[in-house]
Amino acid sequence: MDKNQIAALLQKIESTETASGSARVKTIVNRIVKDLFHTIEDLDIQPDEFWVAINYLTEAGRSGEYGLIAAGLGFEHFLDLRMDEDDAKHGVTGGTPRTIEGPLYVAGAPETKGMARLDQDVAPGEVLFMQGQVRDSAGKVLPNALVEVWHANHLGNYSFFDSSQSPFNLRASIRTDAQGRYRFRSLVPVGYSVPPKGATDQLLTQLGRHGTRPAHIHFFVSAPGFRKLTTQINIDGDPFLWDDFAFATREGLVPPIVRITDAAALRSNEVDAPFYSIDFDLTLHAEQQGLPSGEIKRPRMSV
Repeated sequence: MDKNQIAALLQKIESTETASGSARVKTIVNRIVKDLFHTIEDLDIQPDEFWVAINYLTEAGRSGEYGLIAAGLGFEHFLDLRMDEDDAKHGVTGGTPRTIEGPLYVAGAPETKGMARLDQDVAPGEVLFMQGQVRDSAGKVLPNALVEVWHANHLGNYSFFDSSQSPFNLRASIRTDAQGRYRFRSLVPVGYSVPPKGATDQLLTQLGRHGTRPAHIHFFVSAPGFRKLTTQINIDGDPFLWDDFAFATREGLVPPIVRITDAAALRSNEVDAPFYSIDFDLTLHAEQQGLPSGEIKRPRMSV
């Protein structure tokens, strides 16, 4: 079909719309349909290929992997870059870089003041302490800010999505103290890959790509009057550090990780073997009129 024939078909479809419904949804869906019609024509996509794609999307929905697919195709990173661009237009620069949330946050982790222990379950791995301060863009500390943190276990699995783990294992909500400090004890996380033979793995295999993530730790950071920060740090030295299938690694989010062997430090931290330590401060920007909120509305698990 030529472009005129496609345009006529699109006009026929759109002519069935009435005044009811959402103007925004109509605009978005009609644009997507138009682009897909042209993709089918330009690439000569055959009916059997089209229905393979429909079946794939159906199965991906059943397996709950759309969040992984969105990350793996770069959509989540793309949205971050657009938000960065919007910030810059409003003069908001610097501070802690944002990066993707991923699909595995769970609301309601128990809240503690200043310090938390994440590793509830007995598991292999080396002890990690991570600490820092939450500040505003002028460097002023922010007491009572909320630092939500979560990461995967030694098998690359997250509590609640993995029924073998205790509820809220490797998850916590920490209120900063009077000096804006947060600290937690956990185990050094490991990298992991998408579910083998799952929808994301199937797609990435067809694209000639891997589905591995470097070891990382997720954060939400919030305080009244400030834009919520969604970010994560990656563990320096991971072989996939700059080859993340989800494109989440960013400059400024790879803090040094230090091995602590000093006997006095071991005693003061109540550990009996060398451990690792990461120092990482977090910066929040004030809410600003005309700038979209840092809070992203999306479905999330809660308990």
